[in-house]
Amino acid sequence: MISQKVDAVIIGSGIGGLCCAALLAHYGRKVIVCESHTLLGGAAHGFERDGHIFDSGPSLYSGLSYSPSPNPLRQVLDIIGEDIAWANYDTWGCCLPEGDFKTAVGADQFCEVLQRLRGEAAVAEWRNLQRVMKPLAAAAIALPTAAVRFDWGALRTATPFMPSLLKHVASTPKLAGPFSKIMDGTVRDPFIRNWLNMLCFLLSGLPAEGTSTAEVAFMFADWYRPNVQLDYPMGGSAALVAALARSITKHRGKATGEIQTGAHVTQISSRSGKVTGVRLRNGDTIESDTVVSNASVWDTLKLVPEGALPKAFVQRRQAIPPCDSFMHLHLGIEAAGLPEDLACHYIVVNDWDKGITAPQNLVLISIPSVLDPSLAPPGKHTIHVYTPGNEPYEVWQGLDRTSAAYAQQKQARSAVMWQALQRAIPDIRERTTLALTGTPITHARYLRRHQGSYGPAIAAGKSLFPGPKTPLSGLLCCGDSTFPGIGLPAVAASGMMAAHTLVPVRDHQKTLANIGATSHD
Repeated sequence: MISQKVDAVIIGSGIGGLCCAALLAHYGRKVIVCESHTLLGGAAHGFERDGHIFDSGPSLYSGLSYSPSPNPLRQVLDIIGEDIAWANYDTWGCCLPEGDFKTAVGADQFCEVLQRLRGEAAVAEWRNLQRVMKPLAAAAIALPTAAVRFDWGALRTATPFMPSLLKHVASTPKLAGPFSKIMDGTVRDPFIRNWLNMLCFLLSGLPAEGTSTAEVAFMFADWYRPNVQLDYPMGGSAALVAALARSITKHRGKATGEIQTGAHVTQISSRSGKVTGVRLRNGDTIESDTVVSNASVWDTLKLVPEGALPKAFVQRRQAIPPCDSFMHLHLGIEAAGLPEDLACHYIVVNDWDKGITAPQNLVLISIPSVLDPSLAPPGKHTIHVYTPGNEPYEVWQGLDRTSAAYAQQKQARSAVMWQALQRAIPDIRERTTLALTGTPITHARYLRRHQGSYGPAIAAGKSLFPGPKTPLSGLLCCGDSTFPGIGLPAVAASGMMAAHTLVPVRDHQKTLANIGATSHD
């Protein structure tokens, strides 16, 4: 057995955990990231098969190729001095009950779609919604995430932004409520309502009635600004993960950063109400008075010894309902003869009337090799198709992944993804040279995710995502079980907030000055 002592242990190398570790290393802390998998990145890791480089999770990025940006992940990259090359694009494909078409991000472009599909009245409703959302969007980004911390030091780091916060004081209370309140007061057109519910589901795993107005306001601030473009990381999500990992270990001259893969944490150790470190499955121990868990809320509770946390706290956290899981297709295909205007992304909705959260009703398609040919061998494309948080775990529970029943279930439940892809590439089956299918069991096994879940289904207006602190002194949390919630910008924000809560205010203030954090008004 090996024992070592560090300033902080980060459990899990998801984007939240990597952001937290990178920032702590930036501030000179000796940190160790313990990752159970052999690959870094959690749900955002990338992997290679037969020359194809695949994304395992996020495929839609925005607000990352420019600074200053309201995107918390961009703010983290600015602080740690890391970046990667970004491909920019503005068009995606839609395969909806109304028909198949391409559209561009940006308010004016969407109005062209509305004019064609729904007419002038729908355009007027959308324009009115834009007017309603403008002050809410400004309020949502009035305080940069880089300035937020969960202790009394927040009074000092937030002070420079008080004029902007006060300017938007009338809008701020609305941000915590469900977006459905805003939508119900401004939108009647059924297509726009369906569209907004879809966007809410993609943001939070819940429809408009469960998605906070702040999340939608943030999206409006980013996606519907003038000359907007979306981003894609050259090299795939693995390149983004590598940049964060690089920033953790590059400070080793100051003895600050280390990453261990295949390092499965089995217990968070504590004594007298305080964290003392972690124990690994191989018997090694790491001593520290600070542990930050990037695991889900349910998986984190499994690591804490009974009695170390108040019983009522544990019961409240255990009762949080999970979102559903995912199905995945990772495909390598022949590219010859495909249309030159093949989009990088397609959204497929089968039936609005079923509801956007209905199992397998919404399918996302990503063809990143359209933007970055290095992700596929010459003459090939790399494709990732997935059902985004709408695959029930219950239909998989108890199946042996080596059994014939599991193989049959994979074939049956993946059919909807093949059908969706055929709307964009009709001869996809004949073109496919590599096919990998992922299930909720895959999610649970490789990502150590409770029921393979997308994250907690915490509905806006009914409850709030918890902050990073816990009743066990020295134990903090980050990731999609922590404020502000699900989604790439949100988990990056959670990691940044956890890290800043642990560092002196004067160092935090110096960072804000160095990156030129100012009001976005």
